[in-house]
Amino acid sequence: MPALYATSIKSLPLLSKGKVRDVYALGDDKLLMITTDRLSAFDVVMGQPIPEKGIVLNQMANFWFERLANVIPNHLTGIDPESVVPADEVDQVKGRAVVAKRLKPILVEAVVRGYLAGSGWKDYKETGRVCGIALPAGLENAQKLPEPIFTPAAKAEVGEHDENISFEKVIEMIGEKLAVQIREVSIRLYKEASEYAATRGIIIADTKFEFGLDDAGQLVLMDEILTADSSRFWPAETYYVGANPPSYDKQFVRDWLETAMVDGKLWAKTAPAPALPADVIDKTAEKYREALARLTKV
Repeated sequence: MPALYATSIKSLPLLSKGKVRDVYALGDDKLLMITTDRLSAFDVVMGQPIPEKGIVLNQMANFWFERLANVIPNHLTGIDPESVVPADEVDQVKGRAVVAKRLKPILVEAVVRGYLAGSGWKDYKETGRVCGIALPAGLENAQKLPEPIFTPAAKAEVGEHDENISFEKVIEMIGEKLAVQIREVSIRLYKEASEYAATRGIIIADTKFEFGLDDAGQLVLMDEILTADSSRFWPAETYYVGANPPSYDKQFVRDWLETAMVDGKLWAKTAPAPALPADVIDKTAEKYREALARLTKV
């Protein structure tokens, strides 16, 4: 199947184009969400697609939505995306789209960390804390935390960096009752997913969830969950404390970009991104497929 960099659905009104997903209105109460093959790294969308990435991410998110439906309601309607577009647009939704409930989004990224990694590790080295949460002394990079921690972020516009915020700030933004509910649900989702993933040889180091409210004010899980784009997946067999293991995501792209030269200088991590080599695209696509297979194949 050819890669899909951008959608061109004419039968429905376009609501938004994110880093990866294009969202169309389906009446007043539903959305058609299409996961493209775009890839962003360092909050910059790459100029080339990763073939089948959108299909893999869509399948992975749907797998988790079904598996974790006992924890919290989600945005899926069960309506076949191919039934809501005309025949000449079916190729754009096949395998990579969902029809979702239209919710009032909560503009907080619910980040849960079970291991020290990335910006969390950087924070800890400088302050002994992660997003203001004090942790035991002497922890190392990639070390498992005593308990998963909730480290929220404020959602940024496309192309901007999400900003880590304190739990107190979340309370200020959305109220204590909802903030506590989101923290509790997020940690439960992370724990249940991590326990399952461990049986498939995958460590979920950290992940993020997004939530919305339905017309009745009920909290609903939305967007994507526990994909290789929204989570840090590590193969258990290569994991050790002290260094970031190779991950099932866009690590090949990030590693290449760290050394990419533009006009004789290291790329400044601002748009436009340098063109990705074919082998980096191929290796990245292979990692996404491998993660899906490990998690979902019987």
